[in-house]
Amino acid sequence: MASSVFIANCGHGGATALNVLSAALGEDLCTADTDVVFVDSSAELVPAIRRVSAGGAPAVVGWSFCSQDFECAAIELQVAREEQGEATVWHVAGGPHASADPDGTLRAGFDLCAIGEGEAILVELIAALQEGRDPKRVPGIASLNAGRVVTCAPPPARPLDELPAFNARCGRINPLEITRGCAYRCAFCQTPRLFPGRPRHRSVDNVRRNVAELRKMGVRYVRFVTPNALGYGTSGRACDLGALEELLAAVREASGPHTKIYLGTFPSEVRPDQVSSEALALLRRTVANRDLAIGVQSGSQRVLDRMRRGYSVEQARRAVECAIAAGFRPQVDLIFGYPGETPSERAETVALAEELGVLGVHIRGHSFMPLPGTELADAVAEPMDAGCAARLAQLESVGVLHGPWRRQGQGGKGLACEQVAAGCALDARAPEAGRGTASIVE
Repeated sequence: MASSVFIANCGHGGATALNVLSAALGEDLCTADTDVVFVDSSAELVPAIRRVSAGGAPAVVGWSFCSQDFECAAIELQVAREEQGEATVWHVAGGPHASADPDGTLRAGFDLCAIGEGEAILVELIAALQEGRDPKRVPGIASLNAGRVVTCAPPPARPLDELPAFNARCGRINPLEITRGCAYRCAFCQTPRLFPGRPRHRSVDNVRRNVAELRKMGVRYVRFVTPNALGYGTSGRACDLGALEELLAAVREASGPHTKIYLGTFPSEVRPDQVSSEALALLRRTVANRDLAIGVQSGSQRVLDRMRRGYSVEQARRAVECAIAAGFRPQVDLIFGYPGETPSERAETVALAEELGVLGVHIRGHSFMPLPGTELADAVAEPMDAGCAARLAQLESVGVLHGPWRRQGQGGKGLACEQVAAGCALDARAPEAGRGTASIVE
């Protein structure tokens, strides 16, 4: 069989994941000669499939998306299938949504789902296709068999040092994943369920080597992927500022004096209960960002307890005040409509947003969206009452509040899907964007 070509479809926010997956192909002897084609917009996908098919090679199209992008990806898949003709194509979905809901993803038309961490899965999948083996029997792959989802046991998790951090060979740069997994088990979050067990960290030496490689490539910024920016080097819920300082010192040494280092901004946010004057002083000395992303989530203590966030509203308030005093501008995430949230509890969160807005804080508003694989997968968001909606609109009008709270409140539908249907470009390569994580799970 002719060698397969991997088409990395980066149009749905999965650029970081697909960069790293394609790099894993190049580092394995069995798949090192696999051609890789990157697609950065919806309009590029079908032409790429046709070019690959014209060369006689079967194509594997890799998709990585979050739950809020699933509908858009499904629309694009339908268009691609209608227009790709008789080309031999395997459409393989990964990411948090596909991993948590393979049944719904496969029934949307994807041929295969990669469940969980994708580096080893993709290497074995490409090797199986090139050797004429059944791809549905690859560890970590889910498929439909007579209308029933069949999932092969996943391969064992590997240390992050064994996995590429970006795709240097193809010049594809992304934030460096320094931690995979999370010690917290917030009720609404997919991360601890996708990466069970203790968090795994990329070693300081490995990060140093990757940053040195970025410097050789002329990159003058470094961003990170981690679910907990102040939790580097720990196996549980404590902070180890010594480990974090060692990491940031190594990054500075390897990157040179003029490189900008970003930590504590998306996608490496901080928890309110880990914010301290010592931590902020360390960040102030070492990072370029003066915005600091803090996941507060609610102004109601009862809601925070149901979320299992593990801190108090007062701790969150102090964290914000401490960040301001240290010279940072907090970017605070708040969720509205959490299941079981009462109007009075929602009003507490709106009041917190108003209070913080007076201090110059930027609020990122979200409406609760149930995510597959979590204990709230079947939950329904509480509707936004007119009074709270009016107060949020006022905050929005003066520039205090931004974020997708309106679109998420409508089920996540809207402009993004319209763009996909129209074939509009969705650029995933901007160096400041920093989206996704370094695996098939974004």
